[in-house]
Amino acid sequence: MESTLMPEVSKSDFLDTLKSTTPGETEFHQAVQEVHESVAPVIEQHAEYRKHRILERIVEPERIISFRVTWIDDNGIPQVNRGYRVQMNSAIGPYKGGLRFHPSVNQSILKFLGFEQIFKNALTSLPLGGGKGGSNFDPKGKSDAEVMRFCQNFMLELSKHIGHRIDIPAGDIGVGGREIGYMYGMYRKIENQFSGVLTGKGVKWGGSLIRPEATGYGLVYFSQYILENNNDSMAGKTCLVSGSGNVAQYAMEKVIELGGKPVTASDSSGYIYDPAGIDTKKLEFIKELKNERRGRIAEYADEFSTAEYFPTDRSMGYNPLWSHKADLALPCATQNELNEIDAQNLINGGAILVAEGANMPCTPEAINLLRDNGVIYAPGKASNAGGVATSGLEMVQNYSGSHWTSEEVDRRLKIIMKSIHDSCLHAATKYSHDKDYMAGANIAGFLKVADSMIAQGVL
Repeated sequence: MESTLMPEVSKSDFLDTLKSTTPGETEFHQAVQEVHESVAPVIEQHAEYRKHRILERIVEPERIISFRVTWIDDNGIPQVNRGYRVQMNSAIGPYKGGLRFHPSVNQSILKFLGFEQIFKNALTSLPLGGGKGGSNFDPKGKSDAEVMRFCQNFMLELSKHIGHRIDIPAGDIGVGGREIGYMYGMYRKIENQFSGVLTGKGVKWGGSLIRPEATGYGLVYFSQYILENNNDSMAGKTCLVSGSGNVAQYAMEKVIELGGKPVTASDSSGYIYDPAGIDTKKLEFIKELKNERRGRIAEYADEFSTAEYFPTDRSMGYNPLWSHKADLALPCATQNELNEIDAQNLINGGAILVAEGANMPCTPEAINLLRDNGVIYAPGKASNAGGVATSGLEMVQNYSGSHWTSEEVDRRLKIIMKSIHDSCLHAATKYSHDKDYMAGANIAGFLKVADSMIAQGVL
């Protein structure tokens, strides 16, 4: 009987075809290439993945929604932005992934984020598919009323495509508790129901305790498990942290709690270096500065004499934040923020571990250099999965109408991060990658999704 499946495609043809059919989507190509390099040997060993053309299918989003968002600014002038939702893969559960509001948002960035989300969500062991969305709207410099009007009009269109068993968005860059609240209020008004369609909600109206902290906490838990696997611990470790938003803040909080010393924080204007260490009191200042006043990190150096501020100078071609001597580096800002020069500076400074708090913050050249020089590299799809894991726990609470204590949520988060760590190591070892967390994360996530896709037929 003649097979109804499409002919196999060679490894080289796969990437060439992808790039020719998705021109200009460089971030997406970068994300796919990393996964492809890890899973290609696995696919060679398992004919069913080749015959079912799993990679060719998994890189094609199940659905991309693009829509206009019009809103009125405080001067009464109509403004226009573009909104997106990329529903990447639902083989193991409803689409799950954040919404990003930032001027850089475009289809390539959201496809790369959605693609990463497939494997990140699979690693959590929760039944969550992969998706991502957002808009090129910039909440910085906007009044609360302007942000509210934008969020309401954004949700007016997005509401047609989501649901608590279909697609459950969350926050991301530019989308915090304020934005989630405005969008959720509009969704509730449109649908006339109170459901768990968004995660990251306020604790008083369906949210989960520990959700704001989860990505940062999970990042440090994952890092601690890596260190423990190498007979080490976070205690006494100096940590370089980029960013000063939600992920960076709570990563620093957990580093301090475990006996480490964060010494840097940054935003788009520059970074601060505090060799005395960012302690609990100083971290509270950062939280108030960024969360309440929405100020710039430069004010930290005005407040604390132990710190120095360095303004951003992109003409340098590298980020001097990564030039300081440290044991750990936790990039928590944005994609491709740590390049090959930065990686060499970390190596020169004695770094033993780079764990990603942001999505794809290290360039491929940086990753290769770190791994070639014995620096342990933890990819974001594993190390920053704590956020989506706790969003999954929020969904469980919403489904059951229950509300867990912070201790219970934190306990479950630790279990999930330990499971992700162990899954990465197991997959890497099984396919002869030793302790390669990048290969392990890609392989473990791929196998779960690929097997689910095959079981459900060619759709």
